[in-house]
Amino acid sequence: MKSFIIILLALTIAGVAQAQQPDIDAILIGDQPRPAVAVVGTFHFAYYNLDAHKTEDHMQVDILSPSAQQEVEALVQYIARFNPTKILVESGPNTGYLMRKYEHWQAGEGMGKNEREQLGFRLMAQFELDTIYGIDAWPLVYQLYDGQDSNCIRPIVDSLYEGWDFQSDEFWSSRYDVYYDKDDSLNLEMPLTDYFLWMNDRHVLERGYGAYLVGDFKLGDTEGADALSMHWYNRNLRIYRNIQRLATSPDDRLLVIIGQGHACILDHLFRCSPEFDYVPFTEIGQ
Repeated sequence: MKSFIIILLALTIAGVAQAQQPDIDAILIGDQPRPAVAVVGTFHFAYYNLDAHKTEDHMQVDILSPSAQQEVEALVQYIARFNPTKILVESGPNTGYLMRKYEHWQAGEGMGKNEREQLGFRLMAQFELDTIYGIDAWPLVYQLYDGQDSNCIRPIVDSLYEGWDFQSDEFWSSRYDVYYDKDDSLNLEMPLTDYFLWMNDRHVLERGYGAYLVGDFKLGDTEGADALSMHWYNRNLRIYRNIQRLATSPDDRLLVIIGQGHACILDHLFRCSPEFDYVPFTEIGQ
């Protein structure tokens, strides 16, 4: 009986302590209205194959096939539950070329393969939006490399980039090669919406970013870390800043359509920031 009372008392104390834990969002956010944002991490429908991993032709989804187009429509309807007011895509800030393509599509011409058109255009039409926004950015190091004092900077940058080519044969890099091949297979095997739900799962995104923390990340003492931070991470921070700049009202609902590699970082940044009501892709419509 005495032991039971002690256990009951301990549980009561633990419950009271837990109830008294302060809620950081109550402190930071309170009832402050915030713009909402959702990130759609995607593979590149047009298979530009500009990334380190190249998808072989026979493993590529034919996004313009009738069956794939039906799946694209289903994916768009899932995303539409977010009710976006602005569509943001992986493109430079000048999206005039996309608007011209959108107008041509509205006039009856065919749509291109890329996700900006396949997803972005359909959502623009469904929600009667009048523009599409580009948020891509190049890292600061590119500007410095060709800038005023480039003669001083170039040797430093070149030394950091030496060997940073994602061709490492280190064990963990080889495991990611296996993962990328499996990912290509899943893309062919799974319904498109299910595949997007999988690739945008929080743990999958986190492990996806882990690819940058092995292999070439270990070049030299800190050279690999320096190359990653000044190139890939800086680029994504700039993309995040571009998204911030487009949030002009607490009523905004920003839908970001971007490569999954970027989504790995953006997901983390939006989870950290109190200024956005972040809706993870897997929770759209909940």
